[in-house]
Amino acid sequence: MGDARAAEELGFDFVSASDHPCGSEPSYEVWTMLTWVAAATSRIRVATRVLGVPYRPPAMVAKMAETLHRLSGGRLILGLGGGYSDEEFRAFGLGVPTPREKVDGMVEAIDIMRGLWSESDFTYEGSRYRTEGATIEPKPLSPIPIWLGTYGPRALEATGRLADGWIPSLGFAPPERAAAMRERILSSGRTVECVYNVPFRLDGPAEGEGVVAGSVWEVSDRLAEFVRMGFTSMNFMPVGPDPRAQAERLATEVLPTLRPQTA
Repeated sequence: MGDARAAEELGFDFVSASDHPCGSEPSYEVWTMLTWVAAATSRIRVATRVLGVPYRPPAMVAKMAETLHRLSGGRLILGLGGGYSDEEFRAFGLGVPTPREKVDGMVEAIDIMRGLWSESDFTYEGSRYRTEGATIEPKPLSPIPIWLGTYGPRALEATGRLADGWIPSLGFAPPERAAAMRERILSSGRTVECVYNVPFRLDGPAEGEGVVAGSVWEVSDRLAEFVRMGFTSMNFMPVGPDPRAQAERLATEVLPTLRPQTA
């Protein structure tokens, strides 16, 4: 909780958490944790990075999202994904969707959520999910932005057609691939915010693929390259010991030179 308050005090725009309920490493259920974060802060937005659609019925997520968005003062960013970890589905007895079913389910989930946020007696019949005369009240006071973490051709097409934002990870979509993916999304003609998940480490080794590491100037230059590619927002994940100190240095030594480039 202290990390979220510190992020708010440092001027970060949003704080996010991933959705991996199964595993041997200690973790918290993402929705419960972000509710706790929202209650302990006042300005910073809270984002799911990203919520695995197959874990929860979309109609229930629509209700959960409206409640958190309202009680947080309109600060929720609803990140969604098809769910890439087949091992987690299998471990929890949820069944393992095919890649096509994951994309279809993600699209249907968006249709259902937006339908419930805007209509009464909402009926929807999809291949994965359905509703029958469903109504949720109250409706959202302000739009709930949906960001998608997507990579494959069908999922990217759906992102360009439906999403408010696209949030790929550097490790899964390195710049040489991400540029082409972004073009595919924007070919829809819609405005889609492009947000890059970027692990970073200042004055230390990368210790793995997909980490931006080096001096303040090296990290700043690398992040500026991403801005020039069209990523006007980034989700920063500190790597290595003392992540809070890394976040503080990023906020005070790197972002002041980067923010003007994203305006």
